[in-house]
Parts: sequence; structure tokens; C-alpha cells
Amino acid sequence: MPRKSGPAPDPAAEVEALRAEIRRHDRLYHVDAAPEISDREYDILMERLLALESSHPDLVTPDSPSQRVGGQPIPGFVSVRHAAPMQSLDNTYNEAELRAFDERVRKVLGDPVEPVTYLVEPKIDGVAVNLVWEKGLFTLGTTRGDGVSGDDITHNLRTVRGLPLRLAEVRLPKGTTTSGRFEARGECYLTREGFSAMNARAEAEGEKTFVNPRNATAGTLKQLDPASAGSRPLQVLTYQIVDARGRHGIRTQADIVDALAAAGLPVNRAAKADGIEAVLELVRTWETKRFDLPYEVDGLVIKVNDLGQQEDLGSTSKAPRWAIAFKYPAQEAITRVEQIFCSVGRTGVVTPVAFLTPVFVSGSTVARATLHNADEVERLDVREGDWVAVEKGGEVIPKVTRVLLEKREGKPRKFRMPSSCPSCGSPLVREEGEVAWRCIRLDCPAQVEGRILHFASRGAMKIEGLGEKIVAALIAAGLVRDASDLYDLNAEQLVPLERMGEKSAANLVASIESSKTRGLVRLIYAIGIRQVGTRAAELLARHFGSMDALAAADEDALVAVEEIGPKVAHEIQRFFADDGNRRIIGRLRDAGVVMEETRRAAAGGPLSGKTIVVTGRLTKFTRAEIQEAITSNGGRASDSISKKTDYLVVGEEAGSKLAKAESLGVTILTEDEFLALIAGSA
Repeated sequence: MPRKSGPAPDPAAEVEALRAEIRRHDRLYHVDAAPEISDREYDILMERLLALESSHPDLVTPDSPSQRVGGQPIPGFVSVRHAAPMQSLDNTYNEAELRAFDERVRKVLGDPVEPVTYLVEPKIDGVAVNLVWEKGLFTLGTTRGDGVSGDDITHNLRTVRGLPLRLAEVRLPKGTTTSGRFEARGECYLTREGFSAMNARAEAEGEKTFVNPRNATAGTLKQLDPASAGSRPLQVLTYQIVDARGRHGIRTQADIVDALAAAGLPVNRAAKADGIEAVLELVRTWETKRFDLPYEVDGLVIKVNDLGQQEDLGSTSKAPRWAIAFKYPAQEAITRVEQIFCSVGRTGVVTPVAFLTPVFVSGSTVARATLHNADEVERLDVREGDWVAVEKGGEVIPKVTRVLLEKREGKPRKFRMPSSCPSCGSPLVREEGEVAWRCIRLDCPAQVEGRILHFASRGAMKIEGLGEKIVAALIAAGLVRDASDLYDLNAEQLVPLERMGEKSAANLVASIESSKTRGLVRLIYAIGIRQVGTRAAELLARHFGSMDALAAADEDALVAVEEIGPKVAHEIQRFFADDGNRRIIGRLRDAGVVMEETRRAAAGGPLSGKTIVVTGRLTKFTRAEIQEAITSNGGRASDSISKKTDYLVVGEEAGSKLAKAESLGVTILTEDEFLALIAGSA
């Protein structure tokens, strides 16, 4: 007799149950810091949800946890006007200035008998964001921008696991709930651990690493591809509800924090302080306690707690009068200089560095610190054996700030910069008016990695797949000593390298081969002549037409080139006078790298006779690529705006050139409009 089966499972019910469970675990992990399951168990829940939604696409909703990561890259950022200005805060740096702030607050409030109550929060070193939910669903996220309008970065903020795509249903005072329009503000950031892991992954994949968590956060939020943003462990803390007092009946800043938490949003740590003395006590407590937090904190934010008092205090055009940011001074530690040595950077700059007796400062142990240059060593008069004060510039880069001369023992020798490169032994040079000493040999071992990476970069020879890790592995294996060695590589040599399979090796060899025909402009830029950027490379290639002609040019011939001055001419001559540099150019030629400019400006092109200036950060071109597009279509690329300028192509964050172009009546083009113009469709 056949068994009777039970009712078929309801996919819709299972999907909703899975979503609720995943949201609960997201909150436990990212908000409450109290995870109940392992990462693998979480992944199993997500995999089941994805499978069900794939089988039943009609069940996919915008607030589903599955919608956080992925999606297609968007073409650019749309500017959105804020419902209320996103102001910045005034800064203060000592207790006297905090007392003065309290006196100003009390004076405006009529010098109340009772102390003013403040809410004090750690100041996260992140990026401010504005967040909007409609009917409980996350619909919009923007940057601060200029305070009036910001960029729409919703696609990236949706990937932040701690940011709920659906708010918890919360009834606020006076009957208002989060089911209507709910607008909050907060700070996006990376934890120290997340930042370290992200940089380690980037380094392993041969990508550029970030200097500090804040820069990494800002860069992630401006990614056009949400999948890229989703691969980075961004987090968010909220601290404000827009128009909270007028729309929700909330009476204090502390009420705002409670309401945000009740709605399921992660919130900053906050403490009430009755009067300025209590505020100062918190300032002293947090000076060392801040290093126990998992994220970077550079100070405290002090806000008048009562929203009615906030309204009475008002704001300036820039900042509220009811809040202030207290910034901690950079922490200083005392230690001893054990040795001073010189480090050769990727561009040939030789930098003196102090090896220190390890010391704990600003949350980490420091064992070395930059001395910047010979002039700075002279100014500090720092010597081996000296006791020195060390701090972290911007809480990141250790530096020696002063010498404790009273603790100097005996008469240690003064430091002198070496006359030859510590890496290759060639003479160092120092230009008149500059502080840096440099090694200008292309094959200097200390510079090889940086020079090869520059040679292969997108704006130069555009060799895909040649990142930092691969270049380092090639050098360590003895396969390359300079850029010309790249053209001798074959797939069999590459396959044994770490992270280099057969397909990757074949792709890299093919990319190296295709780079031979990139053209003279890119090649001149790629070989790394000091002072010669993409614009100068274009002018030189157009004027001389070949590498041989450029190498043979005397100073008079070089300065005769438009926009090439004596300083650049001198650098070009010095570069080609070096035997090692000439050898590398010869090997590039022997490998088949094209050294003549075969493509001339199109006399009848759509930009014929037009002068074009480019400003701002481009998303569709590198600078080299857009200048190449201008000249190949008959135009002339210029760096300065004048009445003779025909077009200004603007990217993101365009500055003074845009304002000047508008005042002169110059035609302004977006990148898309420029593309349409050269395609003949404008």
C-alpha cells in the first residue's frame, strides 16, 4: 500500500522564514556582536534561500538578504539633494576650548541653573552617509557631498551586511512608526581587522592596497560595481534621525539612539554627561579606552542632549552650535634610535629611516619611523643612539617629531646622506630647489618592482594581469630585472609561480605580446622619465615621431616642443645619457616593441582644430586614454582653460576649471557626451 505523503512544502513560507532567520543572524553578528551560528551554517541558510529564489523568481523582493551582493555595474553616480543639510562639526583640541563651548551654549540658553546635559559618542574615523527607508524598505543611500547634495551610493550600501534592508516595525512617540519615510544618518567604516584582511587579500591578488581604513571606506563607497563593494567588509553605525523632534516627538538625542536601535539599526556607543566636568571626565577616559574599540576613533562628539535646546541654539551655515568634535592630539611615545639607514623607494627617492627600540604608540607597536629627507634629519639633528619622541601622522604613519637632546650620551656622529645608491651603487642626484635625493637607474634592484608596475599600468603599456604579487614573484624567481625582461617570458616559466595556472600564464603572455603595439606615447610614459607624464609624452611623441629621434634631441630641440621647459628637457637628456637606460631601450626594440608613432592626428576628425581641456576624476578613461582619443580625432589637448578652449570634458569632483569654463562660456561635456561627439552622433 503506497504511503500517504504530507502536504507539499510552501516555497513562499519557507523563503520568508529563511529571510527572517538570516536577518536575525545579521543583526546578532553585525549589531549585537553575539553570533549564534558559524559562518558555514550562515552560508547554508543563504544558499538555500538563493536556490529557492532561483526556482521561484516571483518570490524575489528588494529587501531579501540575497539582494545585498551582485547586480550589474552602474554607469555613474547621480546627485541627490538632501532633505536637510548634512553639516560638518566644528573641532576643538583641548579642555579649555571645550569649556568655552559649554559657556557659549549656556549663554545662548540663558545661563540655566542646572548643568547642560550632553550626549558623548566616540568619533568614528569613517565616511558620513544619509539613509532612507520608505514603508520599512531601504530605498536610498547618499554621501555627504557638499552638504546640500550627495552622490547616490544605494547600490553599494545595500551590500553592507549590518544595514537592514527592512526596518523593524517600531512605534515611536506620538504614534509615528518606521513604516512611513524614515531617514537616518550615520558613518560607514571598516574595522581594523576588516581593513587588514581586505589589504591582505588585495596584496595576494596583486592589487593596490589602501593607506588607512577611512580611505578604503571612501574608495569602496565610490565603486561603480556593487559586487566589488560587496567583497569588502564595510560596516555602519547610525547616530541621527532627520527631523526627529518635529516628526517623531522624540525629545532627546539619547531618545534618537534608542529609536535607531529599536528599529534594528546599529548604533554608536553613547553616554550622558551632566555638565562640562562630566564631559571632560569622559574625554580623559576615552583617551586610552578608544584603542580597545575594533575601529579607528580620532576623538569624541559632544552634543547637547535636549532637542528643544538644540533648536534654540541653531546652526551657522557650516555647523550646528549645539555640537562639537573633540580631537585627541596624536599620541607621543619616547624611544631610542638604534640605527639610521636609507631606503630606496619605487620612484628612486632615497629616504632616511630610523630603526627604533620597539614602542607602543596609538594602538600598535612601532619599530621604525620615517625621517622624510636629509633636510629633516638636519633640522631634527637626530643621530644614532638618540632618545626621540615618536607619533603617528594621522594616526597611521610613524614619524620622529623631536630629539631629547638632554638625554644624548657622548658625541654621536651626525648623519650624512650617502653619495651613491644603497641598492645599486650608482651616483645619487639632487635637483636644485628639491629636498629629495634620487637614484635614476632604471635597473636599480630597489626600484625594479615599482618601475615594472608603472610600465605595465593601465595608462602606460596596459599589461593585464601583471599585479604586485606577480611582479614580486617574477623578481624573486630571477625571471625579470627590468621591464625589457617581460618580453622574454613564456608560459612554461610562469606556470610554476604561485597563483599562476596554465590559463593565467597564457593570458599574461598574450597581454605582454599585445602591449608591443601600444604606441610611442604610451611607451615614452611607460619607461618612467622623471617629469614626463602622459601630456608631455604625447607632445614628445607627436613632435619627434620616434624613440631614436627623442633620444638624440639636444636641449634646444627639446625646449622647442610646445609646453616642454628646460627642467623637463634636462631630465630627458639625463635619462638617455645613462648606459643602463639605453640598454633597456635597446632590448625593448629588439623584442619588437614599436618605437615609432604610426598614428597621426586625424586632420578631418570630429575634433579637428578644437582645443579640449579635461578636469575631474574620469570613470570611462585614464588621462592617457582620453588625451589619445582627443589627438587621434584631430583635437589638441590642453591643461588650462582660456577663451580659446572649445570644450571642457568634466569627470567627478570637477573643481575650479569648471567654474572658469562656465564664466567664459566654454562648452562643457560629460564623458558620455564626449564619446558621442567623437563617434559623430552629437
